[in-house]
Amino acid sequence: MKTIPATRWNSPATTAHTLRLGEYRLTYLPDGAVQLDPRAWFPEAGSAHWSAPAGELLDGAGFLSASIGALLVEYRGRCLLIDAGFGPYDIPAAHTHPSLGRLAGGGLAASIEAAGRTPADIEAVAFTHLHDDHFGWALSRDRPRPALLASATLIASAPEWASWPARPTTGIRRVGDGEEIFPGVTAWLTPGHTPGHACYVISAGAQRLIAFGDVFHTPAQLANPHWRVTMDARPEAGVDTRRAVLTELARPGTLAFANHFADVPFGQLTADGSSYNWEPLT
Repeated sequence: MKTIPATRWNSPATTAHTLRLGEYRLTYLPDGAVQLDPRAWFPEAGSAHWSAPAGELLDGAGFLSASIGALLVEYRGRCLLIDAGFGPYDIPAAHTHPSLGRLAGGGLAASIEAAGRTPADIEAVAFTHLHDDHFGWALSRDRPRPALLASATLIASAPEWASWPARPTTGIRRVGDGEEIFPGVTAWLTPGHTPGHACYVISAGAQRLIAFGDVFHTPAQLANPHWRVTMDARPEAGVDTRRAVLTELARPGTLAFANHFADVPFGQLTADGSSYNWEPLT
């Protein structure tokens, strides 16, 4: 295999990224990373797609290197966390899903501290969806709730919570489409990856930022929203959702947060003919 140099596009984030949006201070807090096999993840793309230039998104082992972390939203002294990483676990490729390589977390506590905050400062955790790499430090299927964010209110969309197969007794705030969950932050239901997946829209005057969770896993999808994703619960709905989210991301004044885009988590779309590219902002 051709040796691919490590870049921001194929290496997970290991340090925080911060973006100012009006009165909001938005910080990406790394927790870990997961390797995604692009040929299994996007079977319609074909292996040839992952040669240059798309091959520059792959790590030396041929995987998409997807960061795992959380978005810290600070506003007038208050703190919201969007997603909560994977937790203090390290699972080798041999024991993960066939579409994955290594899956590891553990850095969120240190990332919160590096951002000048403590876990007790975080009043709420809003989940884009209930997959392990998004709730690990705040919620558990089969163990007591993790202690790190024990004082925070947990938030998920009502259909996401209803569809979760093994709901624990932990109390959770269930929200609907368009509901404000924090000053200036609203939920936007975007089903496909999971039945109740939600984006979160942070509005600040003429600008806004959309935290789109797992609507997109890699910048390659911005030019190929029609690719069905093996890991989507509803692949056809996932295609419709990606197209709808792209329309909103392309509107003037719109920025975006991508949890899994390696070391380029904040960005905006740039037009490339009839498709789009990712322009990093930090």
